[in-house]
Amino acid sequence: MFHPTVARLTYRALLGRRRALILFALPALLVVLAVAVRVLTGADDATAGGILGSFALGTMVPLIGVIAGTGAIGPEIDDGSVVYLLAKPVSRPTIIVTKLLVAIGVTVAFSALPVLLAGFLLNGNSQQMAVGYAVAAAVASVAYSALFLLFGTITRHAVVFGLVYALIWEAFVGTLIPGAKTLSIQQWALAVGQKAAAEGALTSEVQLPLALCLLVGITGAATWYAARRLKALTLAGEE
Repeated sequence: MFHPTVARLTYRALLGRRRALILFALPALLVVLAVAVRVLTGADDATAGGILGSFALGTMVPLIGVIAGTGAIGPEIDDGSVVYLLAKPVSRPTIIVTKLLVAIGVTVAFSALPVLLAGFLLNGNSQQMAVGYAVAAAVASVAYSALFLLFGTITRHAVVFGLVYALIWEAFVGTLIPGAKTLSIQQWALAVGQKAAAEGALTSEVQLPLALCLLVGITGAATWYAARRLKALTLAGEE
């Protein structure tokens, strides 16, 4: 279910000049912010939690997921170059799984690792907060990558849909409206992350068993349907 050539091409597309600039800019901004806050205010758990929860996990991680998830396949579908890939003797599920693994790797590298570093800079990992948020970012990266990869296979406006979800639902609706929090990948990831942190350091509106089921469900369903959409795209092209 993993094809090295597809992976290499996907990495090359994701780490192209424009996408690489955005991918590096967001984590760099987080680290700079963490350094500035630490220098100006010192180590403070409440401040660290606000930055890591609101900016890092609530905004940066889903945005990187949008870039990596949609960029793993969307541009190839838009410019028609996916036809050359589909002409190769590689199964459609293998293509999707390979691209998903690449998107997950890129998202984790550019989100979870900077979150861990920022957490240590902000409060020295007090209450295991840096580790907890890094775990949450890594878990969220998997679900975001699968969801946004699916967007890339079903619409030419995948980035727009991804930004709407990331900036409106996750960063706004999912943090303010109680009922919507249950349908937030951010909250599901926090439920996992809080187990890696000290008690009370992280909070989630979703219980861990339900969060795990929802994370596995959305990742599996999005991957399965993306493979079906890619197969349908192949049949349409052959017709």
